[in-house]
Amino acid sequence: MSTYVLVHGAWRGSWIWKRVRRLLQAQGHEVFTPTHTGVADRSHLSSPNVNLDTHITDVANLLRWEELSDVVLCGHSYGGCVASGVADRVPERIGALVYLDAFVLENGQCLNDMIPPEVRRERLDQANEVGEGWKLPPISAEEFNVNPSDRDWVNRQSTMQSLACFEQPLHLTGAINQIKNVTYIWASGWSPSPFPQFYEKAQTKGWRTIAIDCGHDVMLDRPEQLARELLAVSARNAASAD
Repeated sequence: MSTYVLVHGAWRGSWIWKRVRRLLQAQGHEVFTPTHTGVADRSHLSSPNVNLDTHITDVANLLRWEELSDVVLCGHSYGGCVASGVADRVPERIGALVYLDAFVLENGQCLNDMIPPEVRRERLDQANEVGEGWKLPPISAEEFNVNPSDRDWVNRQSTMQSLACFEQPLHLTGAINQIKNVTYIWASGWSPSPFPQFYEKAQTKGWRTIAIDCGHDVMLDRPEQLARELLAVSARNAASAD
């Protein structure tokens, strides 16, 4: 049995992982899908003080108090920033790291450093117009090319998120480099996307890389394929331990 911790992206919540969670659980695996402070079922905790470090602590604390080890940690989109922070903070608990169409930051970078300046300005304007200056409204499911049957549901479920999450730099000590089983999965079926740069960088690093032809929310568009890839990561992890 493997243990998976699946970290959602911006504006989402545990709900986004329902399909993949059920598929992995049906195979007998333990699956955790924590919701970040301030969004979805924890949106009542939203405040200007919620930032990237808050979400890293959310997930690191889950690993500590559930006493998890040899975890397959998967971060989607913004969740890649969170997963990197968690892996750097508690590398001894991580068996494998998966970035799912995700941001992969270096020490001192924030998510907003990774998007074009004009997009950054547009989002700041949106926060000022409809988010009281500190909340960022969700990007629509249509823009992420979510499959048409799920778009209305995704738009209803998504919640605003504190702007500080995108502005706070990630601080890494280098401990994350202890983790050798790293995979990058790129969702190649939508554009414009900020993620090809990270997919290409992953290739230069020698990480396992996979391209899936679908929209950004792979867990909705291709749940069975994603579950198979996550199971393959676990198999590689088990083989390396033998």
